[in-house]
Amino acid sequence: MALVLVALRVLLGGFFALTGAAKLCQLSAPESEQMKALFLQFAEVFPLKLFGYQPDPMNYQTTVGWLELLAGLLLAVGPPMLQEISNLFLTLLMMGAIFTLASLKESLSTCIPAIICLGLLRLLDICQALAQTKKVDRYRRKKTPSVFKKPWEQRVSSCRL
Repeated sequence: MALVLVALRVLLGGFFALTGAAKLCQLSAPESEQMKALFLQFAEVFPLKLFGYQPDPMNYQTTVGWLELLAGLLLAVGPPMLQEISNLFLTLLMMGAIFTLASLKESLSTCIPAIICLGLLRLLDICQALAQTKKVDRYRRKKTPSVFKKPWEQRVSSCRL
């Protein structure tokens, strides 16, 4: 089970790192123009627009790209605490992506990658939490050494031998 969690974490981290790098790099003119057009639309329905903040589309694209790249790398190869933090950031990012696509009234087929990524991130988080709970349970079940037993418990246990 642990190997499956590690593989899922590394694959998800690699996926997000690659998608972040694609947003940051100008690969070719048609893809770059398409990405700019998408982030123009995304900036129009930015969730914080309700509070009066509307980002510049290019800064929005750059910010999302760096967040995906760094959080993806930390999810894949970072220490456990940073993996949890990056999982949280990527979860929030996917929730924002789903909100944005729903606000633009995009088809379900367009939303499916973000929904799957969100589901896998949640699954990874839940499984890691369960694994940590099992470790804590194992530590609690250890028997106390005889040094910490009360005097009458020591006498009873020595009589049984």
